[in-house]
Amino acid sequence: MSVGGEVDTHVEVFDQHRPLMFALAYRMLGSAMDADDVVQEAFLRWHQVPSAHVESAKAYLLTIVTRLCIDERRSARARRETYIGPWLPEPLVVSTADPGAVLDDADSVSFAFLLLLERLTPLERAVLILHDVFDYTYREIGGMLDADPAYCRQLGHRARQHVALDRTRFPAAPEQATQAAQRFLRASSDGDMQSLLDLFVADITLYSDGGGKVLAARNPIYGAERVVRFFVNVRRKTQDYAARTHRMALVNGRSGLIVEVAGQVNRVYSFDVDHDGRIRTIYCVLNPDKLHRCAPGESEHPDRGV
Repeated sequence: MSVGGEVDTHVEVFDQHRPLMFALAYRMLGSAMDADDVVQEAFLRWHQVPSAHVESAKAYLLTIVTRLCIDERRSARARRETYIGPWLPEPLVVSTADPGAVLDDADSVSFAFLLLLERLTPLERAVLILHDVFDYTYREIGGMLDADPAYCRQLGHRARQHVALDRTRFPAAPEQATQAAQRFLRASSDGDMQSLLDLFVADITLYSDGGGKVLAARNPIYGAERVVRFFVNVRRKTQDYAARTHRMALVNGRSGLIVEVAGQVNRVYSFDVDHDGRIRTIYCVLNPDKLHRCAPGESEHPDRGV
């Protein structure tokens, strides 16, 4: 085989596994930008290894990505401690106009689940994701982490205990969730306090991530009346409210809403909706650094998979 042909094959093999690598990296990091950086670094390392030296390209590449993500999470801990206000993942947006745009295992990219994963150590997070989401055995995970399989099993059990208590709620059917998002849009646009109160569960939580770069609530807001007052006050104080446009979307596998001003994405909502059709949690991402991939046409990326 010619050198050129070997390089082409090397690239083809990498591209074949690129969506899976991005899917793993995003779940590990909660950031599409950082996940892209990890995948690019994995490509550089893969390019330096002769194909003949690799028994399984998939296992080798996922091992690289996992270890890079663990290192990134360890270094990101200090940055998170100085983050202004609530931190939310970078949104993954899929247009609801595309009937085939359904995320694989959407629960594992939901804001609720990714925030639960923030409680875990980097190793616990890696083991839980690899085992529970990607169906790797503890023996296989031990090989990827250069760790004893029994130790990986302990990590998985401990991680599952940390996140299990908050995963017992029954979510709404997709149609109910979409209807709830539409009702939220109408009521918040009209400043209809009663309709919002009827839509929210009593102990609703609002997370608003501005990252200190735009105006946002510095702490989570709890309780239906407080959340309603927040949205009514925002509408009252926002001068460009009439100029805003809205479009429905799937945001991290949940019904969501994209708000634009003058053609630029201004904020992204994702909703956790109970089985009775009422909203339990609202996640609002306003940090402009996290909105670049939310513009029309940016969400369907051929090199990514979730």
